[in-house]
Amino acid sequence: MSLQQDFRNAMSKLAAAVNIVTTGGEAGTIGITATAVCSVTDTPATVLVCVNRNSASNEIIKKNGSVCINVCASEHQEMSMHFAGMTGLSMEERFQLNGWQKNADAVPVLKGALATLEGKVASIEEVGTHSVFFVELHTIHTEDKDGLIYFDREFKSVEAKAPVAEVA
Repeated sequence: MSLQQDFRNAMSKLAAAVNIVTTGGEAGTIGITATAVCSVTDTPATVLVCVNRNSASNEIIKKNGSVCINVCASEHQEMSMHFAGMTGLSMEERFQLNGWQKNADAVPVLKGALATLEGKVASIEEVGTHSVFFVELHTIHTEDKDGLIYFDREFKSVEAKAPVAEVA
């Protein structure tokens, strides 16, 4: 087995949140399902997103410069499959599904997501086969509901913790 395959197998054991990363603007409107999303710092609020350089979405993100990381709730498994290209829906059909609305930057935002992280690409680092987009966030929304992760090459739901009762 090659080191590349060993790496891929090891990464399948790293449970990760499922996200639909979207962009919109003059270069077009696209979305991709991604697990390679990570917090960088809270000052300024910044996340990184890794996108394969062979993906058509890579160049569109670079040209538009605005993105939204939509952190999927467990109810978004089918939606994440659409944006992973697993169901045969065209990009246009994907955004016609219930739940999408565009923000002031013309970027699609998924209503009901666990979190939506809207921002501008601040810098890009090219590493191997991928572009690492550093995104400075300007708008963040969160909801309390069950989450969706990808682990061992399967989608899995993660139960949200029960709300803590307030003491009077």
